[in-house]
Amino acid sequence: MVSYPPAPSFEQFQPVQAITHRPRILALYGSLRANSCSRCLTLEAQRILEAMGAEVRVFDPHDLPPFDSELSDHPKVKELRDLVAWSEGQFWCSPELHGNLSGVFKNQIDWIPLQSGASRPTQGKTLALAQVSGGSQSFNTVNSLRILGRWMRMICIPNQSSVPRSTAEFNDDCTMKHSAYRERLIDVCEELIRFTLLIRPNQRQLADRFSEREETAQMLEQRMGIASITEGR
Repeated sequence: MVSYPPAPSFEQFQPVQAITHRPRILALYGSLRANSCSRCLTLEAQRILEAMGAEVRVFDPHDLPPFDSELSDHPKVKELRDLVAWSEGQFWCSPELHGNLSGVFKNQIDWIPLQSGASRPTQGKTLALAQVSGGSQSFNTVNSLRILGRWMRMICIPNQSSVPRSTAEFNDDCTMKHSAYRERLIDVCEELIRFTLLIRPNQRQLADRFSEREETAQMLEQRMGIASITEGR
C-alpha cells in the first residue's frame, strides 16, 4: 500500500499576517566603473522603485574579494550577506561581456550562500533581471541570470530589461534618457513591486519543503540516537 508523507494542513498553507512595511529591495550591479551603464541602470531602477514606495539598498562591489571560502569573515562579504538576509526582493543588472554576465557580478553571487544554517537566504525572494550591452540587443545575460535565480530558489518575475547600445541611453548624471527602454525598466520595477507584495507574506511557506523537513528529522535522529521519528506517521 502506498503511503503518503504528512503535509501541512490547508490552514497552514494560508498567508501569515499582513506585512505593512515598505518592500525591501536589494540591487546588485556588475561593474566597478563609477559611470558604468550597469551601475547607471541600477541607480535608475533604485529611483523608480523608491518612487513606487520601496526601500532600496544598492550594494557596491568595490573591495569585495574574489570568492574564497576562507575569506568569509571579510567585512564586504558580511555586508553583502546581511543585505541578502534583509531583502524581500532583488534587482540584478550585469553588463554583457563575451556574450554573458560579468565576473564582477558573478563574484557577488558566488558569495551568497545557498544555505546558511537551517535556512536558504534567497529562497522565496522575488527577483527582477536586467542587462546592458554595448552593441546590438541580446538576452544571453538575462537568461543566465534567470538560471542563477532559479537555482537559488528565487521567484523570477516574467518581465526583464535588456538595453542595447547602452552608452547612448544615459545622461552625464547617470540618469536614463526617456525611451522605450526606460519605459520597459519602469514596467519591470512595477512588476517586481507587485510580485514582492503578493509573495512576501508567504515566503516562509516557500522555504518549507518536505524533503528538507525529512532531512532535518533524520539529522535529529542521528544526533540523539533515537528511533526513527518518521516511522508510523
